[in-house]
Amino acid sequence: MQIKTASVAGVSASLGLNIHKGKTKVNKFKAENNNPIILDSETLENVESFTYLGSIIDEQGGSDAEVKARIGEARIAFLQLKNIWNSKQLSTNIKVRIFNTNVKAVLLYGAETWRTTTTTIKKVQVFINSCLRKILNIHWPDTISNILLWERTNQLPAVEEIGKRRWKWIGHTLHKSSNCITRQALTWNPKGRWKRGRPMNTLCREVEADMKRMNRNWKELETIA
Repeated sequence: MQIKTASVAGVSASLGLNIHKGKTKVNKFKAENNNPIILDSETLENVESFTYLGSIIDEQGGSDAEVKARIGEARIAFLQLKNIWNSKQLSTNIKVRIFNTNVKAVLLYGAETWRTTTTTIKKVQVFINSCLRKILNIHWPDTISNILLWERTNQLPAVEEIGKRRWKWIGHTLHKSSNCITRQALTWNPKGRWKRGRPMNTLCREVEADMKRMNRNWKELETIA
């Protein structure tokens, strides 16, 4: 990492660009080498997590922190539109469309690359269901099944919606040049020894599991895309 940092700094300097040391952070994921990263005789700050392009990257390598933050931001967006949800003049259809564009879009930003788990999906679904019940003005002791709730608001279950977004993103990515880092990352297999025990679930493993269920492989997907 030290060599790569120095290399990037050198190339940037040759183009008249300088790396801002105060804004540059270091995050290591299961790294054996804990030596500090130095740039121009200054040690870069090592952090447990940081925000990159609106998404949280942490040393755990998962999506838990990102999902928690997304739900928090979506909740704020939902509360800011309280007058919309309580309006007697607006139809349910319009309210749901506003929910999709102003709240759900915030909630599922970057969901294409989430490492989804049962717990993650449940948290997202619980939040969505809660919002939809408020939009339909359904409060305790009145109840409604999730299936009927989704039918009345024309919603897909969270696991299906995230999967749909993911495969749409994969399709766009497979159209990119073979030299594109994003495309290379889909099939990149890092070398090294894994710790004993069950391997951690990753985005690539989830995609490969989906391909196995569809009886497909990467070459076939590239042809289809």
